[in-house]
Amino acid sequence: MLLAAYLGVCALLFFKQRSLIYFPPQRAALQAPQVTTLAAPDALLKVSQRAMPGPKALIYLGGNAEDVSASLPQLAQAFPDRALYLLHYRGYAGSSGTPFEKALVADALALYDRTATEHQDIVLVGRSLGSGVALQVASLRPVSKLVLITPYDSLLELAAAQFPWFPVRWLLQDKYESWRYVPKVQAPTMIIAAQDDEVIPPASTRRLAGRFAQDRVVMRVIEGAGHDTISDGAGYVEALAWAH
Repeated sequence: MLLAAYLGVCALLFFKQRSLIYFPPQRAALQAPQVTTLAAPDALLKVSQRAMPGPKALIYLGGNAEDVSASLPQLAQAFPDRALYLLHYRGYAGSSGTPFEKALVADALALYDRTATEHQDIVLVGRSLGSGVALQVASLRPVSKLVLITPYDSLLELAAAQFPWFPVRWLLQDKYESWRYVPKVQAPTMIIAAQDDEVIPPASTRRLAGRFAQDRVVMRVIEGAGHDTISDGAGYVEALAWAH
């Protein structure tokens, strides 16, 4: 009886796992100066953007419940001379499709490739869930600088710690093992951490930072900030502007 119940919970975790990872907002909070559509397999993706001519651009990949349009004002403040492209993940606020790791990485690569046809100097910013996507993109494409906000070393490790009585390593499909991609990242990297992050353990962020060559990474801790409030913290925009 107990074994049957245990196996039932394992099955529930397996089939419902993505609902525990992705929390798509249904509508954009702010109207971007321009909105375009990016065609992807099985999805049409919304991109909020501030177009600007010239070689400089920035691609922003948000968190698991984030409406990326809300980040546009701070990004515009930190990067006044860069075109801005904010990807609404598939299934998020105007984009069709269903989110999963392989697709999100492929979508971000497609946005990079489209952006690179007009801009040669691309900064990549990934927040929380998006830090894992950004690392994979930066391991496959040249970026001038990489910014990781509240990043993790491995989503698999975090999930295993949260569900210690279950075989998470066998059950989890979207592992986001960021540490695997660090050796292939050539860009100077800024890690922005929240002092009081209640979602990503500080040890996970420190492990990730320690995997970079120390002359290629800078870490900034925003004091008094939590995981979801880091963008309200003093010094956040200044830290972003490191990649200016």
